[in-house]
Formats: sequence, C-alpha cells, structure tokens
Amino acid sequence: MLRIKNQTHSTETLLYALSRALERASFYGLRSLIVLYMIGESLKMQQFAAFKIYSLFTASFLFSKVIGAILGDLVIGNKKALIIGGVIQALGAFSLYIPTTHGLYIGLFLVVLGGGLYTPNMISNFGKLYLKKTKLLDAGFTIFYLAANLGAFFGVMSIGYIGERYGWNIGFVIAGIIMLLSIIPILFLKDKKIEQTTENPVTINQRIINISIAFVVVGLFWTIYELGNIRIFDLQLKLSEISTLSIPKSMWTSLNSVFVLPISISAIILWTFFYNNRLSKLIIGFIFGTISFGILFLIPEIPLEQHTVFYILSLLFLGISEIHIAPIIHSILTQYSNPKYLAILVSLAFIPTTLFSVILGLFNDELYANPILGFIIGIIMMITICIGLIIYRSYGKRKTTYNTV
Repeated sequence: MLRIKNQTHSTETLLYALSRALERASFYGLRSLIVLYMIGESLKMQQFAAFKIYSLFTASFLFSKVIGAILGDLVIGNKKALIIGGVIQALGAFSLYIPTTHGLYIGLFLVVLGGGLYTPNMISNFGKLYLKKTKLLDAGFTIFYLAANLGAFFGVMSIGYIGERYGWNIGFVIAGIIMLLSIIPILFLKDKKIEQTTENPVTINQRIINISIAFVVVGLFWTIYELGNIRIFDLQLKLSEISTLSIPKSMWTSLNSVFVLPISISAIILWTFFYNNRLSKLIIGFIFGTISFGILFLIPEIPLEQHTVFYILSLLFLGISEIHIAPIIHSILTQYSNPKYLAILVSLAFIPTTLFSVILGLFNDELYANPILGFIIGIIMMITICIGLIIYRSYGKRKTTYNTV
C-alpha cells in the first residue's frame, strides 16, 4: 500500500452523495409500492399483469440510461441532464397519485425517462471530481456507493411503511417530494471544464482492455450475486423461524445491508489514506465472495439453529466482497475512459449485467428447484475469475503498463 498525500475529498463529494442518497430513497421507496398498488383496491390488476408491467418497467432502464447518457455527454451537458431527469422522475412519482391505469403508465414512463437521465450523468459528474486525484477514486466511489445503499434502505423502510399505512398515493407523493429535494444539492455545484491535463497517459489499447475487464467483471459479479440470492432467501425464511437471536423477522432480508455500512466506512477511511492496486481489490473481492459461498454451501438443506452464525458470517464476507468490487468498477471506468464520454460508458456498463441476467433467467426453473446448483456454479465462476485476474495482474506487472490500476 502507498500513503496518499496532499489529496482530500471535497464538499462537492458530500453534495453529490447526498443527492444520490435522496434519489435512491425516492426510487426504491416508490418501487416497493408499485406492485402492491397495481394489485390493490385502486387498480385491481391480476398479479400476472402487475408483475409483467413491473418487469417491463425495470428492464426499460437499460435503454433510458443509454439515451440519457448520450444526451448528457453530447447534447445538453451532464449537470442539466441530471437536473432535468430529477424533475421528470419527480413528476412520474406525482403522476402515480392518479388512481387510474393512465396515471400508472404515464408515471412509470416518466420515472424511467427521468432515471435514465439522472443516473449515468450523476455517476459521470461524480467521477470527474477525481480526475486529478485518481488515487482517491476508490474511497470516493465507496462514499457514493454507501450513500446509495443508505438511501435505498431508508426509502424502502420509510416510504414503504407510509404507503402501506396511509395509502399508496401518499407514498408516491412523498417519493416525488424527496426526488425534488435530491436536486437541491446539485444546484450549488458548478460545472467543471475538462482540461487537457486530465487526459489519460495510458495507451489506448491498455485502456480498452481495462474497461473491457471492468464490464465483464461487473456483469459476472452481479450474476453470481443473483445466483446466491436464490439460496440466501431460502435460508432467510428457514433460519428466521428457528433462530433464538433477537433479530426481528423484517430485518432478516436486510442483514446484508447492515454489514455494508461498517464495511464501507472502514474501506472509505483506509482507502482515503492508503492506495492499493485496484486489480488487487477485485481479486480480494472474489476471494471473499468464494469463501462466503463456500460457507453457505456447507449449511445443510434443512438448517439448524447453530447454522445461524455461519449464515451471518457468510453475509459479512459477501459484504466485504461487494465493497471490493462494485465501487471499484466505476473507479476503473472513470480513470481509463475519455471524460467527455464517461456517462455513455457508465450506461453501457449496465448492459453486461442485464445480458447475463437474461441468460441466467433461462435456467430459473432448474436453479430454484436445486439452489445448491447455483452455489456450485457461482463458486466455480468466482474461482475462475479470480485466477484470470491474478494471471492478468502478473502479466501487467511484466508489461509495467497496468501498475496504476
């Protein structure tokens, strides 16, 4: 590890993180209500139709993010794009207040359109804060990632609760208000011009390789994560019934998020003062992911009360894995891309994850019937990726062109 000197996080980092936290609270709070709203007394949809609309809603973000990124990078600018996106997303939430199918479709369309403008341009602008202090990129994006997770967690808890208790419409209005509040921190920020001194000295071929690795790694990681969730959800239900620990049943589904908080804070502090090779962080992430899956694999199909400790330990390791991979991907994309097209690149990074998820969905019946199979596949994939990264790191050291990753 190298000591990081004369580089600090700015107030802008906190403002962007606050905006992202509020936006995620609005979005995930709204999302937690949509299906319940559709099948409830207001619209009285069939569950099959509601889930079909919900699936189309979530899938549409892939295209809207690409369109929003293109508009931000090439047409109106990133700051204007994310502000306009925030307003449109808020209007979408308010439109859902109208208890008709027209209000539903208009609202969902506006949320998708607004989210597509907001997300890639927000990530792009945040990354550009660190173009002259790239050793802080990992800590910076971990702050950003922590803010997003905290926002999502509190959004589901608060807006979800309000929606169930006082009515879905009230929940949607609050989601819209929070979305508007998320724009306020951005209004205090100024656009920074990309100077020539920020151009990347790494060769174009090496940059393409690094970015390609980031694309593949992020897609495979979240696919493996989804594979593990099949078994994790099963264990949550069983262990919550037999565990003697004082954990409320409603908290079992959020245990992983609970671990993300202290792990993120520890990583932020460490990576703010010490720099370590990003490829090493990815390798560590997949090692801990493999250990996590290995522990879960050893828990029998019908767990006993004493297996609760192993389950919690596996979630801790999975949290460490997540923090060593998810924020680091954005660091790599930021450092090795052309800053003028960073939002477009960020939006394209969502494609591998979606593609691998679609492929995984073709085998859902087999995987749900045999969750252990998903663990075996996940462990094999993580070990393979880890070995591949170690080999590439060794190759990079010999070439001496990858020593800044």
